[in-house]
Amino acid sequence: MKAVPGVVASGAVPDLYGAAVILELVVTEGEIVLIRHATSAEMEDMAGFTVDDPVGSVDADRFRQETAAGRMRPEWTWFAADESRILARALWWGRADSEHPVALDCLHVLPEVPDRAALAAGLLSRGHAEFGAAPDFNLVLRTGWRDEPAIVAAAAWRADAARAAGLTDVVERLRYEWTTAAGMPGPSGRLVFRPGEDEEFLTVFRRVAVGSLDVATQRDVTVMGADSQARGDLAFYRSCPGERSWWRLAETADGALAGFAIPSATPYHRNVGYLGVVPELRGRGYVDDLLGEITRVHAADGADRITATTDVSNTPMAAAFNRANYQVTEVRLVFQAPPG
Repeated sequence: MKAVPGVVASGAVPDLYGAAVILELVVTEGEIVLIRHATSAEMEDMAGFTVDDPVGSVDADRFRQETAAGRMRPEWTWFAADESRILARALWWGRADSEHPVALDCLHVLPEVPDRAALAAGLLSRGHAEFGAAPDFNLVLRTGWRDEPAIVAAAAWRADAARAAGLTDVVERLRYEWTTAAGMPGPSGRLVFRPGEDEEFLTVFRRVAVGSLDVATQRDVTVMGADSQARGDLAFYRSCPGERSWWRLAETADGALAGFAIPSATPYHRNVGYLGVVPELRGRGYVDDLLGEITRVHAADGADRITATTDVSNTPMAAAFNRANYQVTEVRLVFQAPPG
């Protein structure tokens, strides 16, 4: 008799090394598949799982580096296996000081699995249940990916899996990069930059959120309210690896507040961070001055590479990056759980 698809059992059992792990047994296409997170002793097995789809992935060397740095962990590394081999793997990522994973960085199912999306969705759903949350899934793609059928197909089943696991909102983002070869923008002299206290920046966070084209900002203001959104952004950028001393308020020559520039950093590179122009002064090209100041702050401190991201729908910001000779290096489809 063919097994009926669905969950067979779930619970905690000891693995081969004696560690207690949470597992779920499911039936797919008549085969019983185990889904659980890895143990410390199994992380090298996880590193050896080969991803051969033409989308962003985590190779063995990077996986080992991230694990050593505490940004990937056994309890954030989930897999599905039958009696003989690993069939699927999901790698969630967080900062070294994160209590919970921040995002799903890599999802892969072997191509011979009959329904890759269904198994991947089961893997994500089990991880989400264990985390008590559904972190974003960042699917990294090459520029021009829609013209490559193999990439379209690889993205399609992952998108189906993400949506089935509750990540039904999708934002397309562009990743930009500046290098010293692009040249250094000179100051226009139109704005004066100065340091500021947290309360001053908090006020500007509130003001620049009004009418913002950034999808995450729009979403957070709707869900949390303007004040909580501003405080959340302030806390987030204070927690990033960058230096607080880099932050600048921007004023016009007559002393009117124009916006702010917040150079930042990731665990890997210097980053544009956040910049914003107050609503009443938009449309005057001040975005170029703010981006130029961030670039100069990083370059003066020795950075030879600066990364940035913006939503595809935020065309004014994308245009500013292009004018400043930032180059698009990749596209990201960000799958998110709906607000609320």
